[in-house]
Amino acid sequence: MSTITEPAAIDTDKLMSFVFRAVDEVGATLNAALVVMGDKLGYYRDLAAHGPTTPAQLAERTETAEPYAREWLNAQAAGGYVAYDPESKRYTLPPEHALAMTDPDSAAFLPGFFQIALGTVHDTAHIVEAARSGAGYGWHQHDTDVHIGCERFFRPSYHANLVDAWIPALDGVREKLETGALVADVGCGHGASTILLAQAFPNSTFVGSDYHAESIETARERATAAGVTNVRFEVASAQEFGGAGYDLVAMFDCLHDMGDPVGAARHVREAIADDGTWMIVEPMAGDHVEDNLNPVGRAYYGFSTLLCTPSSLSQDVGLALGTQAGPARIRDIASAGGFTRFRSVAETPFNRVIEARP
Repeated sequence: MSTITEPAAIDTDKLMSFVFRAVDEVGATLNAALVVMGDKLGYYRDLAAHGPTTPAQLAERTETAEPYAREWLNAQAAGGYVAYDPESKRYTLPPEHALAMTDPDSAAFLPGFFQIALGTVHDTAHIVEAARSGAGYGWHQHDTDVHIGCERFFRPSYHANLVDAWIPALDGVREKLETGALVADVGCGHGASTILLAQAFPNSTFVGSDYHAESIETARERATAAGVTNVRFEVASAQEFGGAGYDLVAMFDCLHDMGDPVGAARHVREAIADDGTWMIVEPMAGDHVEDNLNPVGRAYYGFSTLLCTPSSLSQDVGLALGTQAGPARIRDIASAGGFTRFRSVAETPFNRVIEARP
């Protein structure tokens, strides 16, 4: 005999609180597109340079149509990104916001974060179908904003931390790099991390690799523009990158995207010198779901669902490690690959840096 469950009583206040929270999130979703729009049209940079501004002035200086400038400014004011003065009818970008929205070398730079998010959401229809079939959706298949936004999001943190904080935290690595070391940057994307290291340590040789040919082409162009000559780039997967005897192998925010991270770890172990170091930089995460129920974890779980997990599932093995794997699972990967020493050496709000040794 089945039991009839009475419907739960509805707390109207809780219901409306949730509804208005959802309204706020719809506004936030639209704001991702508005931030990318403002970044691409130069609106933030113009506001930072000129101070209190009318829509007509913003439109004239950026050579855009005034109705778009007006509505964009109003949306930014409603979201608290710019301040609005009703008396002068002018809009101002606060200096703190200007730093976050216009300085690509600041660790607080945000437009790239919005750009990769918008590019990721753009491909949601493909992920819906992949979820139904269990298939994957490769990194190379995504909107270009994903590739460009990824570099623009992570590079400021690398610029602020890689040379002066993360490398010194690794046992003996800085000294090797200063003297002259052989380094592999696996999954290098557009080469931001590779080029930063090559500039800082001219006596060392750097090899960047990525399976995405278009990213490698961009990395080569960036290296040429930067004038670095101690770096080269190759198209190769993490299980097949060339060379041996590396003093340092680095992976920046890519291990969790791989279909076969254990296979990648084994290949690193084969390619690394006996006294070499594997530096694994991964998104900041704890080992348990409850550790990651915070704003950063929420963003990364979103990327994991729509970007990183589909990427892994599109490859051989398809382990689907997830963006919030946590250090314990990364240790398991490293151990399975033949590494015996493992420690967390540095962290930021967005990244954890792990050292693995043979």
